[in-house]
This record gives sequence, C-alpha cells and structure tokens, in this order.
Amino acid sequence: MVRWWVGFVWAIVGAIAAAVAIEALLIRDAAGWPEAKGARAAAGLRLNEILAGPARDWDGDGIYDSRADEWVEVQNTGAAAITMDEYRIADADRTIRFALTGTLAPGEVRMVTGSAAVAWQRSQGLTTAGLSLNNSGDTIFLLQIAGSDTITVDTHTYGSIEGGSDRSVGRASSQSEDWILFDSLNRYTGGGTPPGTGCPPTPGGVNGCTTDVQSTTWGAIKKLYR
Repeated sequence: MVRWWVGFVWAIVGAIAAAVAIEALLIRDAAGWPEAKGARAAAGLRLNEILAGPARDWDGDGIYDSRADEWVEVQNTGAAAITMDEYRIADADRTIRFALTGTLAPGEVRMVTGSAAVAWQRSQGLTTAGLSLNNSGDTIFLLQIAGSDTITVDTHTYGSIEGGSDRSVGRASSQSEDWILFDSLNRYTGGGTPPGTGCPPTPGGVNGCTTDVQSTTWGAIKKLYR
C-alpha cells in the first residue's frame, strides 16, 4: 500500500512538472521567438506605422515601384536615445527584411522603405524581396538580437483594409497603444475594422491628424514630411 502511494505521489509531481514545461513553451510567441515580458507596454523602440500598398512614389526617388515604395516606421518613445544596431524588422514568415542601424533620439521616428530593405539585402547577398508586405494582410515584427536570443520587442498584424492602396495603419499618437487607419488618400467608407478616419499617412513624422482631412492632398503630405 505504501509503495502504491509513493508511486501515486511521484506521478502527480511528474504531471505538474510537465504542465510547467508546457507553459514555458507557450510563453514563446506564435513566430517562435521569445517575447520580452512587458515589452509592448514599456517605453522604448516600437513599431509606429506601416504602409503595405503604395500607389505612388513614397521613397522619393522619382519612380513609383510597388516593392520599393512600401514602408515601415519605428519610433523611440523612451526618454533616452536608443542605439538600433541590435534591432531587425521581419514579416510573418519569420524572414528578417532589414537591419536597423544608428541612433534614434527620444521621440524620433525612423522610416524604412522597401528600397532601403532591397539595398540592405543586396549588401548581405540575400534575395532582394524588399519589405515584402502583403496587401491582403501580414504581420510585422520588431526584433532584438540579444546574444544568442532573438526577442520579439513589438509586433502588429494588419488586414486587407489597411493594405489598400496608399493607406497606412499606425498608432494614434506617440502615447497611444491603439492602431488606427490613415486613409486620406484612399478613403475607406465600409463597415469593417479599423474604420476610416480621413487622417493622412505620416511618413517619417509623428502620427496624428495634422491637416484638415477634407483638403489633404499628396502634395501637402510631401511638404509636411519631406
């Protein structure tokens, strides 16, 4: 009887250990990278705005190219400058598309275009796919390389509404955790989520409705953010 009871106790201990191991595995995010605990709530480097469906020359080279003119922004929302050499941008298939470099001052925004991603990929001997943002929807990851670990610092998933031509999706402001649609160049009038706002995209600038949404033009946007 005692032998049976000891065996039963050890079986319980084993089950608890197995449950703890499974929970540890589930802490990793869906892409297979560990996630920094509380990273999305903490101030620091984070994703700021995404434009997946360009229909004009967003990178300023004078030529429209659907691959080159996609863009992703990151912003430093912390109180100190951030050295970005450890940070990477990746998409839903876990492929690193761009390695960030340099220093970002508090409040500063860095815009990464598809053409910049192509140049980096070429310099690394990689396939030149650019940012490879799907118009029908995708997931963007901001990663940090910390020794042998790759940590998910921030991530955002968007759908086909946000992926429409010349629409971007971004945080409502530097202080906000909410993502909204910036659709002044291609107004969304449907009933889906996120709803249309009439706000203009803010490439390289701080997010928010900075102009009269009824009179926003492509020329006005270029003047504000270039």
